[in-house]
Amino acid sequence: MAHIDYYFGTPSPWVYLAGNRLEEIAAKHGATITYKPLDLMQLFDRTGGVRPANRHPSRLDMRAQELRRWSEHLGMKLNLKPAFSPVNPAPSSYAIIAAQEAGGGDLAGLVQSFLRAVWAEDENIADDAVIRSRLAAAGFDPALADKGLFVGAETFARNLEQAVEAGVFGGPFYIVRESDERFWGQDRLEFLDRHLATL
Repeated sequence: MAHIDYYFGTPSPWVYLAGNRLEEIAAKHGATITYKPLDLMQLFDRTGGVRPANRHPSRLDMRAQELRRWSEHLGMKLNLKPAFSPVNPAPSSYAIIAAQEAGGGDLAGLVQSFLRAVWAEDENIADDAVIRSRLAAAGFDPALADKGLFVGAETFARNLEQAVEAGVFGGPFYIVRESDERFWGQDRLEFLDRHLATL
C-alpha cells in the first residue's frame, strides 16, 4: 500500500484549488495520506523561494490570472482578494495536527474547510471561534483547539524541517514514500494518479 506525505499551507490558494482530488486519488489506489501542514513563507525563505509580497508585479499579475483560470476550470469559487489574507497559518495547522492525532473525524474535510474559509467564505482561520466551529463541523472535539496547542506547535515546526530535508520547496507538495517520487502543485495531481497506478 502506497503512502503519501502531503505538505501544504492552510492559507494557500493553490492548496485550496486541489480540493478533494488527492483524497479521491488515494482512495482509488488504496493509498494512505499523512497531512503535514507547515509555514510556506518560512519554507520559501529556506529553499530559495520568494514570498508573494516580495515578488515582481509581473509575477503577481500572472499569478492572479492563473488563479482565476484554474478556479473557473475547476468550478471553484475563489476570491482573489480575501478579507483575511495574509493570515497566520499556525492556529489552523495546530488544529489539523491535533485532529490527525485524535482521529475519529473527517480530517480531509477539516483541511478543505479551512481553505474554503480563506478563499471562498472570507473567514479568519486564525480566529479561535472559527477553528472550533470547523473542528466540530468535521466531527472533532472543538476543545482540540486548546488541547492540541503543544503537540501542534512542536509538529508544525518539525514538518518544516522534514519538508526541507525531503526536497519540498512549495505547496501543495506530494511525496510517495515508497518511490520518493515528488509532485509539486495541484496541477500535478494527474501525474500522481498515474504514478500510483504503477506501484
